[in-house]
Amino acid sequence: MARAVGDLLADFDAELEHELELEKSWNVAPTDAVPIVLERLVDDGLKRQLHVARWGLVPSWAKDPSGGARLINARSETLLEKPSFRKAAVARRCAVPADGYYEWKKGEGKSKQPYYVHPDDGGGLVFAGLYEWWRDQSKGNDDPGRWLLSMSILTADTPTAQSSDSVFDELTALHDRVPLPMSTETMEAWLDPREDDAAGLVDLVRAGAHDAAAGWTLDAVGAAVGNVRNNSPELIQPVEGLF
Repeated sequence: MARAVGDLLADFDAELEHELELEKSWNVAPTDAVPIVLERLVDDGLKRQLHVARWGLVPSWAKDPSGGARLINARSETLLEKPSFRKAAVARRCAVPADGYYEWKKGEGKSKQPYYVHPDDGGGLVFAGLYEWWRDQSKGNDDPGRWLLSMSILTADTPTAQSSDSVFDELTALHDRVPLPMSTETMEAWLDPREDDAAGLVDLVRAGAHDAAAGWTLDAVGAAVGNVRNNSPELIQPVEGLF
């Protein structure tokens, strides 16, 4: 995620509630800060806002935020069955912008090849997400750090190929799951806080995943991405793949 705040505001027609800083990253790891886009009803009007959230959802009832690192993803098929996610699915849905994502393909033995999955037109991705606010009870009401905003990305089965859609054959060979992508149209419905049919919205986004991912491409990249201490544009440069 290497886009600037101003670019994200323009791309999503969003505004800021408070000033924020967003560092570019080519190797986002769980618990890192990432941008999210959400909509809120403010003074009877709908406001689309850009926020920065911690990757790894911390439910409001959690005793501490440490468990959030295990909740970086939410399976869309069982979303409403999970106490950690079901309330957020009804009332706190967000969009998660990204330039692309990494996935590892296993070869024979212990060999693995990382791939960078991204739109072939150089644009960005938008994943369906959930967000939650967690209150640190040890901090006073005047402490601005008493609230933690966190988020999780929905996942789904990799879309199946229709006719000669070769990218989906490649995605299936890479992994049987993908972060759930959204088109502009499905994002509009997903973000609207006035909609409370969470099951219907999940079905809508899942149904649109094939078209949303149709323009993706896969590039083999270097193994340096496997170390979170490495973070530079070189990580997404294509290399000759092992297999």
